[in-house]
Amino acid sequence: MPARPTTASGKRVRLDAIDLKILRDLQEHGRMTNVELAQRAGISAPPCLRRVRALEEAGYIRGYHAQVDPEALGFEVLFFVLVGLDSQAQEVLSAFEDEMSNWREVRECHMVRGAGDFLLKIVARNTAHENEITTRLTSARHVTTVQSIQVIRSGKNRPGVPVDME
Repeated sequence: MPARPTTASGKRVRLDAIDLKILRDLQEHGRMTNVELAQRAGISAPPCLRRVRALEEAGYIRGYHAQVDPEALGFEVLFFVLVGLDSQAQEVLSAFEDEMSNWREVRECHMVRGAGDFLLKIVARNTAHENEITTRLTSARHVTTVQSIQVIRSGKNRPGVPVDME
């Protein structure tokens, strides 16, 4: 079981129903005002803001972002790639992760067990761009296998995790 997040002072944060509601609402509607968030949580704005800051400090909230439409910016292809490396030595794994962190098209890089060493989520402008990325990947240091899986359509794409009201 993972450790509960703590504040910078090391104090553990115990989540109650209001905290869970705040997390769920922020995850679903990150641009809502603190006043609206407080109303939805059933508390006034000042304690709601204190709770949000405590959730941020404790590590429950990592940050905020806008969900941008990739196609509107010219990225028409989404694909996943299983990558196998010639070694599982820590320096090889770390070097691969470092290299992938510099590739703008690589949106996610996960070390996996079972089918290869890494699973990458990649965006490309078109299939020619996808092929160029795949060619670059196959020639990357320590890469031995590359299995590409192109997404036809996405029936569900929800960021975050389920936040249950217990």
